[in-house]
Amino acid sequence: MFVLGLTGSIGMGKSTTADMFRAEGIPVNDADAVVHALYAAEAVAPIEAAFPGTTADGKVDRTKLAAHLAAHPADFKTLEAIVHPLARSKELQFRETSIADGHDIAVLDIPLLFETGGEGRVDAVVVVTCAPEIQRARVLARPGMTVDKFEMILSRQLPDSEKRARADYIVETGEGLEKARAQVRDILADIRARRLT
Repeated sequence: MFVLGLTGSIGMGKSTTADMFRAEGIPVNDADAVVHALYAAEAVAPIEAAFPGTTADGKVDRTKLAAHLAAHPADFKTLEAIVHPLARSKELQFRETSIADGHDIAVLDIPLLFETGGEGRVDAVVVVTCAPEIQRARVLARPGMTVDKFEMILSRQLPDSEKRARADYIVETGEGLEKARAQVRDILADIRARRLT
């Protein structure tokens, strides 16, 4: 099975692109959704032990955890040391299920793919991109988003230009959904023609 890594900076249209792969029958493992689920399951006890007071009602309180991390940025490493192995285990289960279900291609949707060295776990990387002004407008239109928050998120992500330089494939989302969908289909056709034969 060919494993495709899907990544892109905030506001680039990665989630929409992941849905396009799903619409083509490709299974997608959404790393963010996996972490969200872990925050209500296996990750709760170790996170409460590491950061007392950041859980409530048997779940990680994301607002309290975010406030703690904003005040103690060095604790991101501790959080990652808890969450990443749990998420990796779910990813391996996803791969096994996808193979058992007979899929020839699967997608790992990982926002911080390059930042966490995840490109070593995939056969090729798709970077989702758009013009900076489109990205900025999309992100600042989100509820609760501020310029400061946007800048903080960007500071933790590799610049888009570097991601594009390291990509095997690029999906440009600034030119409408149909063009992006055509690019997704082209990527799948290319993989099946050149990499799976």
